Amino acid sequence: MSFTIRQLQYFVAVAEKGSVIGAAQMLSISQSAITEAIKNLEGDLGVTLFDRHARGLDITYNGHQFLRHATKILADVSGARRAFAPSRETLSGRLNVGVTSLMAGYVMSDLLARYRRLNPGVEATAIEDTGEYLEHLLVGGELDVAVMVISNLRDRMALQSEILNVSAFRLWLPLEHKLTRQESISLDDVAREPLIMLNIDEMEDEAVNLLSAFGKRPRIAFRTRSVEAVRSLVATGAGVALLPDLIYRPWSLDGDRIESRDVSGALPILQVGIVWRKGLSLSAATRDFISIAQASQSLKDFRH
Repeated sequence: MSFTIRQLQYFVAVAEKGSVIGAAQMLSISQSAITEAIKNLEGDLGVTLFDRHARGLDITYNGHQFLRHATKILADVSGARRAFAPSRETLSGRLNVGVTSLMAGYVMSDLLARYRRLNPGVEATAIEDTGEYLEHLLVGGELDVAVMVISNLRDRMALQSEILNVSAFRLWLPLEHKLTRQESISLDDVAREPLIMLNIDEMEDEAVNLLSAFGKRPRIAFRTRSVEAVRSLVATGAGVALLPDLIYRPWSLDGDRIESRDVSGALPILQVGIVWRKGLSLSAATRDFISIAQASQSLKDFRH
């Protein structure tokens, strides 16, 4: 028996919430329906998608691999429905999009692919640069829209933004690290550990400012612009990292496990958003990009 769209829907919800209870509450259905769907999905695929324990569920390596396919399938289904909506117009023209480095891989790739499928008549191009430079291009009219971290948007007088995703910072640790056995992890605990710093989209500034605000001096062991390098370094015990949940994945490229834990205290919140110039008469192509970005978040349009 082949898996169904509904099974994928339930699987993605459980993966996001980390528990059947959380997924059931989000989807407003019974826990037994989700449990049965996941069981049948695992039987159909012939792999274990989640490790069960008293605190909930942990996605397995196979589950993590399948999650990428599941989310893409659901997004494609949602896009197909939008493509044949009676009110949808055929668009043409150009769309110039900006994106910061971190957002290029975690938000923009799927979003731009979906936009191009829905609007083949629009010539859509994207450039990657720093948030500060993208703001400059938006104000100057050289970009129509940008997807970027908006937590520290500089020119709020000239730019309009809308939040697409909010992600809390958490601590990344290697498997069996001593801190994983603690009930509560404090910033004091973090300050004693060597830190792996991701030096893009102001991630390093956020982590350093956080610790400095509490009188802690970070012990920086490694700086890198590669998220995959951070995963590998953390997984192999070179240090820990303070990064947003948006980019957390439980496995490195080598298949080593990475743990993620909350830290007590006021950790920053990463806001990912879509930005355009205030007062600008938006083209139909730009308005549709904004609409698709809004609809694509967490596949809410499909689930409800």
